[in-house]
Amino acid sequence: MTGIADIEAHGRHIRQRLAREIGMPVGVGISTTKTLAKLANWAAKKWKGTGGVLDLTSPVRQEKLLRIAPVSEVWGVGHRSAAKLAALNIITAWDLAQFDIGTLRKTFGVTMERTARELGGISCIGFNEGPAPKEAICSSKMFGVRQTELPPLRQALAAYVSRAAERLRSQTSLCSTIQVGLQTQLADLRGPRYANAVTLALPAPTDDTREILALAQQGLTQIYRSGYPYSKCSILLMGLSRRGELTPDLFSPAPRRGAERLMAVVDQINQKEGRGTVRIGSVPAAPAWAMRREMLSQRYTTRWEEVIGVRG
Repeated sequence: MTGIADIEAHGRHIRQRLAREIGMPVGVGISTTKTLAKLANWAAKKWKGTGGVLDLTSPVRQEKLLRIAPVSEVWGVGHRSAAKLAALNIITAWDLAQFDIGTLRKTFGVTMERTARELGGISCIGFNEGPAPKEAICSSKMFGVRQTELPPLRQALAAYVSRAAERLRSQTSLCSTIQVGLQTQLADLRGPRYANAVTLALPAPTDDTREILALAQQGLTQIYRSGYPYSKCSILLMGLSRRGELTPDLFSPAPRRGAERLMAVVDQINQKEGRGTVRIGSVPAAPAWAMRREMLSQRYTTRWEEVIGVRG
């Protein structure tokens, strides 16, 4: 919130923009901790007088809201926890904020202790906390139709590598090792069965789709056996490290010039225009091997083209 002259006006701008661009009415809560901000968000939705935006950075405002907010409306307090808190005569958010921290920790654990501290204005939950980067990334799907020839398998592998590399870049990681897998329908006891995988090391850690795919295709060539009805292939990215944390090896090949920028542009376009807008040339727009999706639910909240239209 530092650097913003009028926080409440900024919150109203966010609310208006979301309503204008995606038609989604939202409440905006602003405060000094995540838990207080969530409580402010609840109040902004509950009381129309706020106009959908509540600035709860003032200690005076914080106390006023905490004294009237039921403890069950506090972020992280479920119905069962609220019932247990009520047995301790903790009815409002203010009661929780003022309760003995040691007793809360002993009775409910560290999570409830953090919640109480956050209600008191002490930040315990970082604003940048998110899921830890994955240690391995896999991309694999069953084919809609079993494949016996190598070319369609190469197409499928190229599509899966592209997806895995996109996820790799999204967490700003590099991979140093890959594993390519190929198998038939192993549950089919009547037909021929085969499954194999090969693990290969990249010359240097990378997030470049082209580098990963080139090695993956070599691996596919090694494990492919003609005559089998394959039902699935997979790519597993391993040996992940954070970009910028590794010291380049003196003998490792230098990355392709402009590779990082190129991959960033590809990701931006696909994120804006839809996955597969920019793709490896060998991957067709409607591949015959793609998984069958006749029963796929409509994606009203994530795809503009699937939003239901209503005529006035």
